[in-house]
Amino acid sequence: MRLGGLVALGVLAASGPRAEEGNFLSNIFKYGGTTVPPSQAPELEAPYCPPVGVTEGGAALQAMGGSAGNAASIRTQMSLGRLARECVRRQDGSISVKVGVEGRVLLGPAGAPGRFDVPLTIVIKYDDKVVTSRSHRTSVTVAPGEAQGFFSVIEEDLVVPAAMTRDYEIEVGLGGGAKAKKAPARRKPVPAASAGGEPGAAQ
Repeated sequence: MRLGGLVALGVLAASGPRAEEGNFLSNIFKYGGTTVPPSQAPELEAPYCPPVGVTEGGAALQAMGGSAGNAASIRTQMSLGRLARECVRRQDGSISVKVGVEGRVLLGPAGAPGRFDVPLTIVIKYDDKVVTSRSHRTSVTVAPGEAQGFFSVIEEDLVVPAAMTRDYEIEVGLGGGAKAKKAPARRKPVPAASAGGEPGAAQ
């Protein structure tokens, strides 16, 4: 009995270190260390990030010094240049959008050097409806002897709700805001002709 007990203790003692050794080695191979690292959050899905569009009529803006339509009366013409965007998926499923805009102010025949305010609007739209809108007024200086000046704007953290992240639009425009698209005109229903022809028609 005593010999059997010693044998049993020897088996238990031998089996213990082997189990510890297995965990030790597997941790090194899997995690590069002896301990298991804390669990990490699942990797977020890559965000949908559409190209930046321009609002209807928002690509350029003219300031006139006389009658409209006369090119000689143009004081300044503001226009958009390069557009860029960056989209980041957030933990709650929404998307944070950063938009960069470059443009210029060009002096016209009736213009003179000076400082000019450029109104700019950046919008996020979903199903043709504005979800988020930001308006800016940035200043551009055209120095004496120069014909144009340049501006750049960066707008951050434009949030797209999680339910709208698969199909939204980013738009930029010069002016006070995004112009709504005109709804198609409703056509008047044509009265249906009677089965027997026009009323009162001679037989």
